[in-house]
Amino acid sequence: MRFTKPFWEGITDGSITVAFRRWRRPTVVAGRPYRTGGGRIEVISVDVVNPESISDADAGKAGHSCADEIRSQLRGEPDWDVYRVEFRRLDEPDPREVLANSSNLDTDAVAEIDRRLDRLDRAGKHGPWTRQYLRLIQRQPAVRAPDLAASVGRETQPFKLDVRKLKNLGLTISLNPGYRLSPRGQAYLDQLR
Repeated sequence: MRFTKPFWEGITDGSITVAFRRWRRPTVVAGRPYRTGGGRIEVISVDVVNPESISDADAGKAGHSCADEIRSQLRGEPDWDVYRVEFRRLDEPDPREVLANSSNLDTDAVAEIDRRLDRLDRAGKHGPWTRQYLRLIQRQPAVRAPDLAASVGRETQPFKLDVRKLKNLGLTISLNPGYRLSPRGQAYLDQLR
């Protein structure tokens, strides 16, 4: 779930627990965790509301000064439903970060990474790419994504989506700009040598 930077601190300290969004259909599901710039949250409820029923109290929980401010900032088409999303901040570590920092890889762990990377390679429309991208990021940490993408003949957005798949496996870490290998990603490449 996306929030702009002014809301991150309130999500981090737990003072922001509600968001209002105008969507064609909900993009979050109650009971699921989501990453935000302010940390991980778990969505508690997703309910359609009449924008006129938004209270100033709820506006405060959403990090706004009043309900009119929320109504004036709702994006999307006017005929889309407005959703009230209630959430709580998660205090537990991000499983993706825990995985990225686990560098003690036994034979079974390497075989599992191989299996998952092979599956991504087969699903790709431009041939095997996973290990190539890992080595590219290893050689060029903190290089802008557009520059990395151009070096392998790819458009930036599809390249970034592919690197996100590697991040979801705990193999890379996003920087600003660029990427670097996680301890797990480095340990995996070390095993391949």
